[in-house]
Amino acid sequence: MLRFLNSILIIILLSTAAMGQSKDSLAARPSYLPTGIRIGTDIISLIRTQTDDSFSGYEFNADIDFYRYYLAVEAGRWEREFNAEEETYANSGNYVRIGVDINFLLKDPDKNMFFFGMRYGRGTYSEQLSIMNDPVWGNVTTSYTNTDVKASWGELTTGLRVKMWNFFWMGYTARYKFALNTNEPSGFVSYDVPGYGKTEKETTWGFNYQILFRIPFRKSEVRKLPD
Repeated sequence: MLRFLNSILIIILLSTAAMGQSKDSLAARPSYLPTGIRIGTDIISLIRTQTDDSFSGYEFNADIDFYRYYLAVEAGRWEREFNAEEETYANSGNYVRIGVDINFLLKDPDKNMFFFGMRYGRGTYSEQLSIMNDPVWGNVTTSYTNTDVKASWGELTTGLRVKMWNFFWMGYTARYKFALNTNEPSGFVSYDVPGYGKTEKETTWGFNYQILFRIPFRKSEVRKLPD
């Protein structure tokens, strides 16, 4: 999976570099030194925690710029509980995603972003399924448990980051999640994976709305090549 994502990233970077070459680009060399770091949180997770009895969690986000490329890291906590007439399912765990975003608004002086990118996700969690009915013995509860489950997946991302005021930013990230892999050490197949979602389909979508604060390191600059 990691080799596959790296291959896609290399293709995107090479394609972007080839498309950007022109006579004018030879007159200037971009600086790849970071100009600042953004740190924030997903407000959808916070709202769901307060309004959805089946969910509890949070997610933190951070990215740092290297010219038009942004190294992005996201980490969070996720707890779910589903109750049916005869079944109860619950899980609890942590996840982290790391990847690269490519900004397509290079000339914006405020460094606003419209981006495409990718993520590699990892999750560690425990889960339990309880079945509270038996056709022979009546109301007998049978429990199945998975502990220390490991999961990994890939994501393709797109979204916006917009400067609202001074150091305050807002934005969203849409995610196409795929290639989920889990290792249930003992018990049943995972129903829901923290950071990924339900496993009933081979692919799924996700959406986050972030509030962020940017800590500047220096002003962005473009260095001129000598004649």
